[in-house]
Amino acid sequence: MKRFLTTVAAILLLSLSGLSAQDKGYDVFVPIGKYIAQGDAASLSAWFSDNLEVSIISSTRNCSKTQARQIVKTFFEAYTPRSFTISHRASRANMKYALGQMNAGGEVFIVTIFVSSKADGTYQIQQLKIDRQTEVY
Repeated sequence: MKRFLTTVAAILLLSLSGLSAQDKGYDVFVPIGKYIAQGDAASLSAWFSDNLEVSIISSTRNCSKTQARQIVKTFFEAYTPRSFTISHRASRANMKYALGQMNAGGEVFIVTIFVSSKADGTYQIQQLKIDRQTEVY
């Protein structure tokens, strides 16, 4: 019984300590990158703003969260991700930006993600761009 109470107390302490998934030291791109690497459009779309810009292989649309989820799902079905790594991160005021490389469907894609912070401290994806990597000579 004492062990149970100790466990419950520890869980309660952690939950009341104000730790949340999006505290200041939290890297919002960790879960977003994980969902991209897994090709999980449903989980990724939980990070989408109600309206966002989605650009997939030069086709750009301003769309709703639901439309964006379907667009990304269709892309992941055509190009199954094998890996995703973020190579660059930057932030300014209430915006964060990440640039990464995704291996999917036997091709390499450059992924650009812009997120903005909300008044409650959470982040939402405002723009998601996926383009084929072009060779630079």
